Amino acid sequence: MGNSSVSAELQRYFETERRQINRLIDEYRPLLARLAAREPDGIERSALAAMLHSFYTGVENIFKRIATASDGGLPDGRNWHRDLLASMARPGAHRPAALSQAARLALRPYLDFRHVFRHGYGFDLQWEKMSGLVRGCEETWRLVQKDLAAFIAALDREA
Repeated sequence: MGNSSVSAELQRYFETERRQINRLIDEYRPLLARLAAREPDGIERSALAAMLHSFYTGVENIFKRIATASDGGLPDGRNWHRDLLASMARPGAHRPAALSQAARLALRPYLDFRHVFRHGYGFDLQWEKMSGLVRGCEETWRLVQKDLAAFIAALDREA
């Protein structure tokens, strides 16, 4: 598959995920506004944990599509999620880097939280450990979107 067809496919997929992640953030904005002056209760913490999980899953879906289309597949091994994120901040054999190091570093705690969410109980979630991720989610998403747009533009230039 040539770079122009890869670029067009990734652009379509990115736009679909972008709309979904924006909708996710929009859905939780009222809850975040209510929590400006207080900590969330257990149900609200669980809801926000689900939001963080969905956010990272959506971003990772984009990375999986890039790896499949440009790198020949996903990384192998037990740490493939971590390796996938790291690989997006490096050029591949057939693509430029999809993320800046700043975006990779901003996303890493979301990946770590995803693991906690998937392997723990909602009642064990600690607001002190989640609050920075919840409050930084929109800014992290803006950074990731900017990098992915630059990545798609670079693919277009190479086509």
